[in-house]
Formats: sequence, structure tokens, C-alpha cells
Amino acid sequence: MIPAIFGISGLELTADERAFFKDADPAGYILFARNCGTREQLRRLTDDLREIHGRDRLIVSIDQEGGRVARMKPPEWPKYPAGEAFAKLYEIAPASAIEAARVNAEAIARELAMVGISVDYHAPFDVRRPETDDVIGDRALGSEPMQVAALGRAVLDGMARAGVVGCLKHMPGHGRATCDTHKELPVVTASDEELEIDIEPFRTLSAHPLGMSAHIVFSAWDTKNPATLSETVIGDVIRGRIGFDGLLLSDDIDMQALTGSIPDRGAAALAAGCDIILNCWAKMDDQRAIAERSPSMSEKTKLRLDRVHDAMGDAPDDIETGELLAKRDALLAIPEQAA
Repeated sequence: MIPAIFGISGLELTADERAFFKDADPAGYILFARNCGTREQLRRLTDDLREIHGRDRLIVSIDQEGGRVARMKPPEWPKYPAGEAFAKLYEIAPASAIEAARVNAEAIARELAMVGISVDYHAPFDVRRPETDDVIGDRALGSEPMQVAALGRAVLDGMARAGVVGCLKHMPGHGRATCDTHKELPVVTASDEELEIDIEPFRTLSAHPLGMSAHIVFSAWDTKNPATLSETVIGDVIRGRIGFDGLLLSDDIDMQALTGSIPDRGAAALAAGCDIILNCWAKMDDQRAIAERSPSMSEKTKLRLDRVHDAMGDAPDDIETGELLAKRDALLAIPEQAA
């Protein structure tokens, strides 16, 4: 098995993809809108991926947060709110916001489980600030670490109820970035003391088995390398001060925040301490080069991956989401009722 998660080009596997994935044996896959046509089609695709590897426990992942970040879209799938809806409710009714976030996440996860998806890269644990770039923006769960941790925990718990594993992202925090890492590299100049605010939500949930790095330079810790490529940030901050010992994925190495060839970026991320490379664009030449360059998965990474597999549950018997969504909507209506 190689320490990589690969994208897929379309609604079904090509013959080249099927042969390559069987030979390379990547740790898992990530899906995008290009892969999500209908429920029946998507279930066939995820079943095909599991058949290649001959195992049920497999990372078949997606970014399905709600709001702008939704790969499974209407009319085939419901529309879900962004994190800001729960953050606003938390300001007047914290317990209601936590429950709303939990049932909303469970509803999302039931939809994912129905089509064979086992991992959702949700929730963002990034603490929002006035200068936070819109790439995070309304996705954030709040501007105060305790609130972000509380709502984030509810999201992880809700998804776990439907057998889906959530993710702590983007470690050690994306809230101070003032540009979009899809397009350029942010540099955060906050002091070590100031950055305690950013890492606190991750520290609170550090026992969770899955996390994702940020393509951001934190000059207080490493003046040259973004967190994804920084042995110092990964070793001293993410593994050390945050205390995260789960499976650490790179954010997508195709993003323009990183430079160099795609295989070079992947090799640098692994050398810095990421467990798994996330490569999303489904370009076969890049995938083959990553496979050729990647070392065999380390024993420590295998153990961390096993913990993610262990956290995957069976799909719930009841896959209907109506009651969950009705409860969420009633809770989110509290501010209107109060007014």
C-alpha cells in the first residue's frame, strides 16, 4: 500500500484507473462533483473501488460540509447549511447549536453512508478572525476556540452515528490566512503566544484519528516552509503541542500554495511528517509519478490508518434523514422566534 489518496476522473472508473489502482494500492480515494451523478451511480463507483482492493474498510472520502463546500449537490442530494448558521445560533443558545450541528452532521453522514462513502473532510476547526479569507469565511464554526471545539465535536459525533469518520482540518489553523491556498501561499506572522488561540480547538479534539494539514507558513515556527512541508510544524506543533497522533493527511498537493512538481510536493510532504499525500486532480501521469516516488507505508502510518478503519462503522439501518432535518430546522429557527 502506498501513502496516497487519489482522485478519480469521472462517473465510473476507466480501464487505466482500474488497473493502476489495483497495482498501486493507494490508501484511499477522494470524490468530487465530477464523480457524483446519481445515488445509484455513486454507489456502483464506491463498490467498484472496494472490489479492487477486496476490503470493506477503505478510505472513500469527500468534502461535504454544506454551504459552498458540497460535492453532492441538489437536486439529487439535499442542500445543507454552512457552519456559520450553527455559529450564529451558538451565540444565543449554545446547547441548541450543538444539537443542531450534531443532527445536521448525522443527516449528511447518512447520505454519505448510503452511497458507500466512509470519510468526510469535515469539520473545519479553524478559528475565524476579521481578516480570515473567504476560502474559510462562512465555513467556520466561530471566532472563539471553545465554541469551535464544541461545535466541531458535535459534527464529528453526528457523523460517527452514521458510521462516517470526520476530519480535523486545517492543522494548525487556517483562520489567520488572508489569501486562498488554492491560489497562493499565505504567510502568517502572528507570534507563538497568539497562535495558542488557533491550535486550541485541535488540542481539545486531538484524540480523533484523522486530521489534515494546512498549506500556510507560520513564521513564528518556520519562516520558509508551509505547515504541510515543515518538519518543525508537524513534529513540534501538530504532534507535540497539539498532541495529535492520528493519521495526518496533507491538504491537496495540487493547490497553488505549493510549488514544484506534483511528485516533488508529495515527497516533501511525506519527508516532513505527513502520513498520507492527498492528490485530487485525477491526472494519471501525476498519480503514476507519485506511486513511483512514494516509499512503502511505514508501520506507524499503518497503525494510524488502522485506527481510521476501526472508526468506520456500518451504515445505519435507518437511512432516512427527514426527522433529523426537521429537528435541525426547528433549532436553527430559534433566533427568528426570539426576535
